[in-house]
Amino acid sequence: MRRYFCPHCANEVYFDNTACVKCKSTLGYLCSIDGFHASTVPSQSNSSVDHYCANRDLIGCNWIVEQDESLQFCISCRHTLVIPDLSAAPNVERWARLERAKRLLFYGLQKFHLPLDPRDDKLSRGLRFELKSDPLPVAGQETKTLTGHKGGLITINIMEADDDVRERHRVAMGEPYRTLIGHFRHEVGHYYWDRLVAEAGQIDAFRAMFGDERIAYTEALQRHYQNGAPLGWEALYVSSYASSHPWEDFAETWAHYFHIVDGLETAQSYAIGSPAVNTQTKISPYEWRDFDILIKAWVPLTIMMNAMNRSIGNSDFYPFVLSDAISAKLQFVHKLIHQTRS
Repeated sequence: MRRYFCPHCANEVYFDNTACVKCKSTLGYLCSIDGFHASTVPSQSNSSVDHYCANRDLIGCNWIVEQDESLQFCISCRHTLVIPDLSAAPNVERWARLERAKRLLFYGLQKFHLPLDPRDDKLSRGLRFELKSDPLPVAGQETKTLTGHKGGLITINIMEADDDVRERHRVAMGEPYRTLIGHFRHEVGHYYWDRLVAEAGQIDAFRAMFGDERIAYTEALQRHYQNGAPLGWEALYVSSYASSHPWEDFAETWAHYFHIVDGLETAQSYAIGSPAVNTQTKISPYEWRDFDILIKAWVPLTIMMNAMNRSIGNSDFYPFVLSDAISAKLQFVHKLIHQTRS
């Protein structure tokens, strides 16, 4: 994402700031201008019909509800149907972390002008989120809340908000990294497969690129968990999990495409990276129609960032290699998104 500055004193602020640390102004993010409103009066936003999200005090949501005084919540929080049980104190912070990641997701979805159907229980195609904990054991039997997507409903196990839990899962599944924004971007990829592929008549093109999704999904995942990814998967898939089924291949590719574009916007905003980034300074990477420019800008940036991370003893910033086959899949996602925008 890009850089932000306090409208009152011009001090640099972060995307999640609720106040400016320099002038102490109260800050609220406005999606319509991709910028902040600053007020020295905490209850004010920018007009009589705009107001702060009702989740501001509880979980630090800094977004403003724009142009509809009848709504309590911002566009991101409105799409959450189920929140964790807040009687357990740690769940408040877990919920806050999940919603911070979801706001970053919605930032990208709106930048791409992707359809956001109303959050409505009666709409099977509406984009909805449930942030849930594991249910209590019944008759001594424990069950787990599985992170996943079905018919527009995305479920996230709130324990993923705990760094130690997420790290244990990452190691157990052999993943190079595991993040909350990665979960959201992956699961929403399933939702947009329904919208932009299945409902938009792109099935044949999808199958030619990713394979036939009609193969048994549950059995495919079981084989993956039992046997792992096939030998040489790195040449064809952006992650080992992507090799499990064409649906997962698409969702992983979708998530990585969002990583790339948002990462490039950050690099562009701070004027770092390759000449391919610097020559596009007047246009956000979310607007770049030429896919080749994206890749030419991204690869050198990841090499530099990997070297930077290694220099201070951290693991690689982006531990992936984009082969020609993977780049072709990323380009497929790129075309879907920009065709939808058109």
